[in-house]
Formats: sequence, C-alpha cells, structure tokens
Amino acid sequence: MTPTIPGLPPRYLRTPEAARFLGLSGRTLEKHRTYGTGPAYRKLGGRVVYCLDDLQAWADRGAVTSTSDPRGSLLPAKRHASPLLRTTGRDAR
Repeated sequence: MTPTIPGLPPRYLRTPEAARFLGLSGRTLEKHRTYGTGPAYRKLGGRVVYCLDDLQAWADRGAVTSTSDPRGSLLPAKRHASPLLRTTGRDAR
C-alpha cells in the first residue's frame, strides 16, 4: 500500500489519474464503475474520486503467479448475469 504520513488525509485521484495509475483508459474505468466491477469510488460534490489504497487493493485482487493459476477475481468491464440467476439456475422471463 501507499505510505501514509501521520496527520495527512488519504490521497484521492480523479478518473483520468486513477486510470493512468492502473494502466487503463479513463473510459474503461468508467465502464467498470457502471457495471460495478471496478474499484471502490467516492462521490465528492458530484465528482468521482478514487482512494489510492482502494485502487491498489482492486488491482491486487487480480494477481496470479502463473498461467496455470486460476484467473484473478477481477471481472471484465461488461454486464454480467445477476447473482440471483446464477444461484437459482432459472431463466429471466
């Protein structure tokens, strides 16, 4: 995690800065936010901001050590089936 200096608040990044930190495009980060698959974010006065620790924790969830390891737990930035449908096995009608 990022080193913290006592007395200073955590550092927050806007979407373009957060995207650069993660090596993603700003649009990809926006899609993750829309689909609920991305890092935690906060809304401050209508602005979306990301805490550095939240970005790092989200990236760490995708860490693997080998190609034979199961994929990390990060989902792609796209719509996913509802957890209710996956657990009940019922079709949405």
